[in-house]
Order: sequence, then structure tokens, then C-alpha cells
Amino acid sequence: MADVIEVGAARGDAPPPAANAARRRGASARRTGRATPYLFLAPYLVLFGVFGLLPIILGLWLSVHQWDFQLPNRPFVGLDNYKQLFSSDSAVYGDWWQSVRATAIFTVLSVPLLVVVPLGLALLLNRSFPGRTFFRAVYFAPYVLGVAVIGLLWRFLLDANLGLVNRLLGVVGLPSDTPWVTNMPWAWISLVGVTVWWTSGFNAVIYLAGLQDISPELYEAARMDGASAWQRFRNVTLPGLRPVLLFVITTTVLASANMFGQSFLITQGTPGTETRTVVWFIVEEGLRNNNAGRAAAMSIVFALLLAVVSIANFRLFRYKED
Repeated sequence: MADVIEVGAARGDAPPPAANAARRRGASARRTGRATPYLFLAPYLVLFGVFGLLPIILGLWLSVHQWDFQLPNRPFVGLDNYKQLFSSDSAVYGDWWQSVRATAIFTVLSVPLLVVVPLGLALLLNRSFPGRTFFRAVYFAPYVLGVAVIGLLWRFLLDANLGLVNRLLGVVGLPSDTPWVTNMPWAWISLVGVTVWWTSGFNAVIYLAGLQDISPELYEAARMDGASAWQRFRNVTLPGLRPVLLFVITTTVLASANMFGQSFLITQGTPGTETRTVVWFIVEEGLRNNNAGRAAAMSIVFALLLAVVSIANFRLFRYKED
């Protein structure tokens, strides 16, 4: 009898092999399920770590060192590179804030046009008319060209002596000696005009996608209520495009603030350094003057300024929506 009880107890204590196998499979499946999202995210996380996070860390490290590519020693200088940007008696103070001023001027002049003009194009191209697809392609076509092509093309077109623009102006009786790329305010007019011509197609496509998401029933209801075209635009189109407007304004501000190629190729910073932007000055300081530490500090300060502008933009749109 005791042997039977011991056998029964032994059988009760130990679960069947099939139950053990099922339990192990369940635990393995749960672990696999928890790991699946990270496996899908792994390629992006690797790319972000290598090309996003690592450069930021390296930039912060460079910014607190006197880093010269031609010298073997790169001493730690703490916040001196940052202090020079805000100290009026430093050698770099005037040029730094001049580049900030140039960047601000270009951004203020270009962003409203790059928000409004593409919106007008999108409203026109959203209508049904013969050749609509062709015109959509034509307006987007300049955007596929690289900045080098755009810069060299317009450098020749805007040349005061040999440029086609001045020749055409002379044909219609307008001044044919306008210094488009060497004097103010023509240099800013040239840079802003070329940029609007070049990049409006991208924003127009974004607006078109947003317009097609607005329900036609809303416009029909507004017409039945007697709303005019302006009232439909203000009360139906703009509210429906609010998320798209947030995206367009934010990306346009960031792109305009990072302008480099147009200024470098078309005006070459002239007159003087009036059109030399922040990105151009950072590149010049880091590569031509071999002061990567100071250039890194400029990059960090500039990135913080753009972050503040972006946050203010998001808060402004959130306030309007509330």
C-alpha cells in the first residue's frame, strides 16, 4: 500500500511531459512576440544610431575641444567655443551674427511665399481641366533637380552682363543692367525667387494630398448654405488643411534656415558677406579655417534655435485648434 501511495504521489508531483512541452512553447512564443517589434525596428534604430545619434554625440564632444585637423593635440576648452559666439570682443562674434542675420532675412522672406504660392497652385491644380496631370508634372519638375544644377543655371541666367534675364527685360523696355547677384536688394530677390521657383512644387504636392482628403460633402453643404468661395476656403479648406499646414510651415522653415547651395553658387555671399548664411559660415569655419570645435559649437547653437522655432510653431497651431 505504501508503494502505491508513493507512486501516486510521484505521479501527482511531476506534470506530464506534454504539459511541460506546451508550457515551454508558450513561454517561447511570448518571448518571441515581445521581441518582434524590436526586430522590425532594428534596421531603423541602427541607422538612426549611426547617422543620427552618433554624430550628435560627436558634435557635442567636438564643441568642447579646440579641434584643428592639422594639429596633433586637441585640448579640452570647455564652453569657450560657445562663449566666443556671444562675446562681442571675440574674433568670430561679428561674422557669426551676420550669418544669423542673413539666415533670418532669407527665412522671413521665403517662408511666406513658399507657404502661400504652393497653396494657390494646389487649389488650381485640384480642379478638373484638360492637361491637369501635365501641369502637375511641370510645376513639380524643378524640384527633382539638384541644387548644383539650379545654382549654376541661375547664376548664368542672372548675370548682369550676359544673363538672359536682363536681355529679356531690355527687350520689353525695362532696365537691362540690374545687378541681380551682386547688389542689394537684388541679391535677396534673386535667392528668394529662385528658391520659390525651385521648391514650390514639393509643397504643392503636399497640399494636393491634403485637399483630396477633405470631404466634398462639406463643400456641398457650404454651397447650400450660401457660402461664397472665400467663405468656403476660410471655413472648410483651411481647417481641413491645418495638419498639412503645420507640416509645410515647419519643414519650410527648417529648409529655409538651412539654405546653403543657392547662396554659395548664385550670389557667392556677395555683396561682401551679406548673403552668407549660417550653414555656409559653419562649413567655412570647420573646413577652411580648420576649427571643427568652434564649428560644432555653432551647429549646436543653431540647432537649438531651430528647435525653439519648431516648438513655437507647434504650440501656435495647437492653440488655434483648441
